[in-house]
Amino acid sequence: MSTEDTSPASGGEHSTDDTQETTARRRRSPLIAASVAAAVLLAGGGAAYWASTASGGGDSGAGARPEGGPPPLALDGYATGKGTGSHAGIAPGEPDPSGSGYRAAGKLPDGPSSAPVYQPRGQVSQEAVARLAKALDLPGQVRSDGDSWKVGGLTRDARSPVLQVAKSGSGAWTYSQYGTPNGTGCAESGKGSDSSQASGPGCRTGDESGEKGAVSPEKAKQAAQPVLAALGQKDTKLDASGLSGAVRTVSANPVIGGLPTYGWQSDIQVGSDGQVVGGSGQLAQPVKGDTYPVQSAEKTLERLNATHGGANSGIGGCATAEPQKQDKAGGQDVEPCVGNASARKPADVTGAVFGLSMQYVGGRPALVPSWLYTVQRAGGGTVTHPAVDPKYVKKGDGGTSAQPPDSGKPSGKAGAMSLESYSLGADGKSLKLHFWGGVCSVYSATVEQTGKSVKAEVIGKDKKPNQICVKMAKEFTQTVPLDKPLAGRDVIDASSGKEVPAK
Repeated sequence: MSTEDTSPASGGEHSTDDTQETTARRRRSPLIAASVAAAVLLAGGGAAYWASTASGGGDSGAGARPEGGPPPLALDGYATGKGTGSHAGIAPGEPDPSGSGYRAAGKLPDGPSSAPVYQPRGQVSQEAVARLAKALDLPGQVRSDGDSWKVGGLTRDARSPVLQVAKSGSGAWTYSQYGTPNGTGCAESGKGSDSSQASGPGCRTGDESGEKGAVSPEKAKQAAQPVLAALGQKDTKLDASGLSGAVRTVSANPVIGGLPTYGWQSDIQVGSDGQVVGGSGQLAQPVKGDTYPVQSAEKTLERLNATHGGANSGIGGCATAEPQKQDKAGGQDVEPCVGNASARKPADVTGAVFGLSMQYVGGRPALVPSWLYTVQRAGGGTVTHPAVDPKYVKKGDGGTSAQPPDSGKPSGKAGAMSLESYSLGADGKSLKLHFWGGVCSVYSATVEQTGKSVKAEVIGKDKKPNQICVKMAKEFTQTVPLDKPLAGRDVIDASSGKEVPAK
């Protein structure tokens, strides 16, 4: 028996072998910020990235466990870089930004010989959500809402303050002081902003081109401190340069295990009245896992070029230094890729810092040892690539897909999802399977029933193969009927052979 998912929503997924390039943090109009935040809010997801994976043939030794070493790291979308590359990942109508890869402008650091992977475990507690709500000055009880915790958002017009936190995974959270765009709510600049009415009721947009009415960076950082303290990030280095009209964004990239992170940031929006009007980030605390041998910045750069280099290979995560304004008719605020199709020369790497970048391991968010490269070009930029020795990394789909897989494939059939947990339907004769996947895929679930166990499997496949898709993750639920009540039988993940815990 099978069933297909028909209701994907947005969250935050980042392919592991994708190159992330950020020339400047995106700055959105307040309305756009609300729309994006609410999309994440409703899905319980995290940050979103443009993503692509170049073709890669594969080293036959990749993923084999060296004697006495840690278990192979199942990096989703991993490619070894022996393919010919593709145009995947380039937005329609945009030039191929890849050029001829990257070259070091000087000597790059060796870095450590090994480093651990960090990954959230278990579920986000109700108490942690309550602390965050208190820091946001948000009244109300924490209540369960499907796969999320929720505080506020009880008015019919959906304009009241609302906080939503995913119960599992990274504990992705979003907050909006003015509700969600499912109602008439919009992210407003704040009580003191000088804004004009937009076409929607109660929606305001300010002058996106300047700082009129915005609080100073120092005041914005001060306003964000209680929230960052609740997240365990009060001593994190802050960047308050993000600005959209009268709304200033404070961004914090935490240091974990003494290493800087990339892709695990918290973003706090502060209005012109000095109040927090929105925010997003991760509430779960990553736990130290297995330690893996890592390669130098130079070796990792070679692998990056092998995977994404060449005139025809695409790279993900490109952004411009100057944000594009949203089309007033409602067009999507999308960052064009940087580059010139006629300029086929390598971008200079002027520095590298060893740290942790957000990747997906077995379909779940994780912080993986990586090199964070500083790239010299218009607007600057950062490119990241996993530094784990390829001997200790499992291959993904063998490089045959233009899109990175949407989640982990620990074993079993290609496309099998790693099951997070299960729950039972109200009648006791249906099984709800919970797992992390990407919004670019559709899923079907099957079960094999015996007197002692129920083996369950969820298979994912691309909705539109070989087409660009914004790779974002969310926690999905697939429901399958049972012949009889579970009645104490074990639920087994058919792809891994492991028992699936009850939710």
